[in-house]
This record gives sequence, structure tokens and C-alpha cells, in this order.
Amino acid sequence: MRKTVVVALGGNAITRSGEAGTHAEQAANARRMADSVCRARDAGWSVVIVHGNGPQIGNLSIQQDAGASQVPGLPLFCLGAMTEGQLGSLLSLALREAGGERLPGIVSVVTHTVVDAGDPAFARPTKPIGPFLDEDTARRRAQEMGWTVGEDAGRGYRRLVASPEPRRIVELDDIRCLVDHGSVVVAAGGGGVPVVEDGHLLRGIDAVIDKDLAAERLASALNANALVLVTGVPRVVLDFGTPDARDVAEMTVDEADAHASEGQFPEGSMGPKVRAAIRFVTSTGGTAIITDPERVCASLDPGGGHGATGTRIVPSLSRLGAAS
Repeated sequence: MRKTVVVALGGNAITRSGEAGTHAEQAANARRMADSVCRARDAGWSVVIVHGNGPQIGNLSIQQDAGASQVPGLPLFCLGAMTEGQLGSLLSLALREAGGERLPGIVSVVTHTVVDAGDPAFARPTKPIGPFLDEDTARRRAQEMGWTVGEDAGRGYRRLVASPEPRRIVELDDIRCLVDHGSVVVAAGGGGVPVVEDGHLLRGIDAVIDKDLAAERLASALNANALVLVTGVPRVVLDFGTPDARDVAEMTVDEADAHASEGQFPEGSMGPKVRAAIRFVTSTGGTAIITDPERVCASLDPGGGHGATGTRIVPSLSRLGAAS
């Protein structure tokens, strides 16, 4: 019986900082990620991939605005569906190239995620999308296009959109069947297309769901054994940017909670990943890992020295005792 891991990689892993975001660049980056997934599969894991879409949906929205005089623009949730299909195809093709006949099936599922229409996030946009901008350009676009803009973890300014909490993955049962069948599944891309319940119907709503929180919701619902949150660094760093900076091999849920309360994890970077990790470990008793793309497979090896290639978030003894 294979163990299941949900791997969440950011849209920035597919369109990397400093790149133009061409198809060739994105395909090369997807191939590197596919190699890591294939190694995890070879090591005995069933793999579900959740990807972000921040750079891609932001770029697509700029294209929409530029062409609005000729073609009607589409709402943001439609752009989410479009990028989910685009990146799902990109990753599926990369996996086929990397895995060949070793992978019995690769399926990308356009996924919808239920959110609460009354979520306070709709009144306070915080999710960065699109390219990094200098302050003058960001302020000008905010004025001309009605954007909300803000600084993203000291790396520049970006457009900010609403990011409500994911409540439910609509296609959960179908994803579970695919995993049980042995397929590598790409799902909840960009956090999933945000929808709200309207009686027995679902309707799209303009937002971009955080992919790490959506990955946690999916991993917990699947009762996965591990959740790997892929970022640009091998490990979580405490006191980042100070002389006291130090990386962390392992944290209990209680320790991660305490560090988060101290403001160690900014919302624009490590905050959602640590929050997703805490939720997953608390919900399932499994292990969450934060690391970079090259170390995904090695970080899943329990004999690798407790986080030798990543930061592991594990249950606290006090919480295990309370649960028992």
C-alpha cells in the first residue's frame, strides 16, 4: 500500500524570479519539478500535486486589460480556471517526459474550491499576483486600473487580490478515486477555482485562493501521510535577515505556533506555508515538510536525519497525549 504525499509548489517555481515567463522557461522549470515527483513515486509514494498560479494569473490579467478594447475581459475566477488548465497541462506533459512508462497514469483535474461569500478577506485584499513592480509603476497602475497594490515581502510591489479561506474541495471524491487507482494527480491548481454555494448551485467569485492552504485542505481530506510545501529555500529560517538568522531542521506544532505568534513568518512568504503545515499536522498527525524543489524526495525519507534536507513540522507530544 503506497503512502500518499501532497506536494504544493508555487507559481513562482514555474515562472522564476528574473524570468520573462515564456513557455520554454515554464516548461523547463516544470520538468525539474517532474523529476522530483518521479523520484518520490519511485520511492513508493502516491503523489498529488497542487500548484500556485500567482505570476501566471497576474500576467493573464494584464493581457486581458490590454485587449479589452477588442475582446471582452473575463472575471478573475475565469482566469483562475484558464491558468489551472494551462499549468495542469504543462505539468502533465513534463511528468510524461520525465516518467515515461514508469507512471501508470497522469491526470490533471480542473478543481473548484468552495469559499464563504462573507469571508472578511473580500474586504481586505492580501494575495499578491502578477509581476514584481517598482513603487512608482505600482502606484500608477493602481490609479489607472483600480488595483490594490502592496509590497511583497521586501521584493517589490505587486497587485493584491482577495484570498478567502478554502472550505471544501468540490472534486474531492474524484481525486481520491484517481489516487486509489494509482494515478499521479494534479489538482486544486492555483488553490482551485473559487466558488460560493448558491442553493444547490455553485457560482464563481473573484478571488485567488492560497495554494498552500488549499493543499492542506486537500491533504487533510485525503488523510495523506505527508504534505510537502515547496519554496525557494532548503529550510525555514528564523530571524531572517538578521545576524541571528538560523535555519530549522524540525519544529513541533507548538513551536511553529509560537514562532508564528512572534511574527517570524511574513504573510507574503513563509506565513501561509507554516499555517498550512500546522493545520495539516494537527488534523492528521502526519508530517509537513517545507523545502525546495530539488530536495522534495530526499525530505520524505524518514531516515534522512529528521529534516536534513528540509524543515519538518511534527506533532507536539502534549497534543498527542491529549488526543490519546
